[in-house]
Amino acid sequence: MLGPAILAASRSDKMRRIVSAAPVTKPVVNRFIPGETVDQVIPIVEDLTAKGLEVTLDVVGEDITTVEQSHAARDAYLELIEQLAHLGLGETAEMSVKLSMFGQALEGGHELALANVRPVVEAAAAIGTTVTLDAEDHTTLDSMFAIHEELRRDFPQTGCVIQAYLFRTEADARRLAAAGSRVRIVKGAYKEPAEVAYQDKAEIDKAYVRILKILMEGEGYPMIGSHDPRLIAIGQELARQAGRKLDEYEFQMLYGIRSEEHLRLAAEGHRMRVYTAYGTDWYGYFMRRLAEKPANLLFFLRSMITKN
Repeated sequence: MLGPAILAASRSDKMRRIVSAAPVTKPVVNRFIPGETVDQVIPIVEDLTAKGLEVTLDVVGEDITTVEQSHAARDAYLELIEQLAHLGLGETAEMSVKLSMFGQALEGGHELALANVRPVVEAAAAIGTTVTLDAEDHTTLDSMFAIHEELRRDFPQTGCVIQAYLFRTEADARRLAAAGSRVRIVKGAYKEPAEVAYQDKAEIDKAYVRILKILMEGEGYPMIGSHDPRLIAIGQELARQAGRKLDEYEFQMLYGIRSEEHLRLAAEGHRMRVYTAYGTDWYGYFMRRLAEKPANLLFFLRSMITKN
């Protein structure tokens, strides 16, 4: 399967140099990552929200090696929040953060990541929006969930992400499906061993449905992160069975993927949020998008052939 190979490449410095140097790469990356700076991405946010969509913004970059880099990541989000406040976009745009970017993997990383993310969550709350903690590989999750629980004491709207392919996730979903919680469910985009995660696509899809049912029947706010038409239809049916109104859950999809579906769901009255990443350290994010869906890889390869 190509997916695991691409995920392995996402951690390869050699592949990073090759892909980054290819002349065709940047135009293709722009499909998924519409800018490198706040000033470049804000017009995208304004365009999406004008179409009735909502947004979650991710400043890309994960593999930091110094405390100073973790502080720079914090400051990048604070700059973003300042811009959103200035433009009155607090009600339609939230943020997604990866705690690895805030220093989670460094010495004393749990405390460092919490110290860095707290002012971001506080600033987001001050402008009427919130933050969702993205899930990363399975070794980081106990720390992420502990930070999530800590933040929710003061900022109960803080969200988190769970990954359907992990064996642990059904139990996590039952714990998280409580009143006031906000939980995004995704299939999962990291290379995980068979000891902790389903490897077969059909098994992952079945787990996704089981977990989504737990969330829909719970008291929290489910966020359905998927581009799969079948899972989207199942999500709508599970919401109906649970008696949920259209504003009691939402769909989330990536910027640049199935954009017409974004508009269709919004036109039907669904809350539809577009996950929009920006920044200069785009390589790992881009490679995981290729791994998630063969069509993305084919799009990239076709572009390389056309350009050469």
